[in-house]
Amino acid sequence: MIDHHDALIYTMVMVSAVDQDMNDEELQTIGDMIKHLPIFNDYDQNRLTETANACAALLEKEDGLDQILDLILASLPEKLRETAYALACDVAAADSHVSQEELRLLEMIRHHLDIDRLSAAAIERGARAHYILL
Repeated sequence: MIDHHDALIYTMVMVSAVDQDMNDEELQTIGDMIKHLPIFNDYDQNRLTETANACAALLEKEDGLDQILDLILASLPEKLRETAYALACDVAAADSHVSQEELRLLEMIRHHLDIDRLSAAAIERGARAHYILL
């Protein structure tokens, strides 16, 4: 079991890593959210590298993705599940290009966290609006 902070960070790292390209925009978005969102006010930011590395190590395992999804579900209170999905969508949208791998993972996260389709659509639209380029 991990704490809710780690579960949220695992969610973001997983989305960034799924297409084998953890780019600067995604990493910057993760860092900014951890620095500025109220849910992370009591998070020790010195743990970020350790937490991200632990997530990456799990991802390297054969069934790592499923293990992480189960761990996130077990570690998040229900009221933070939509938050996790919103953070995942923001990371996916951060570089203004959502890959097929990211879309598939977002779908898996949505199903695993039992986010209803209407709520998911609203969260996705909000992420798209945040990161649109002219």
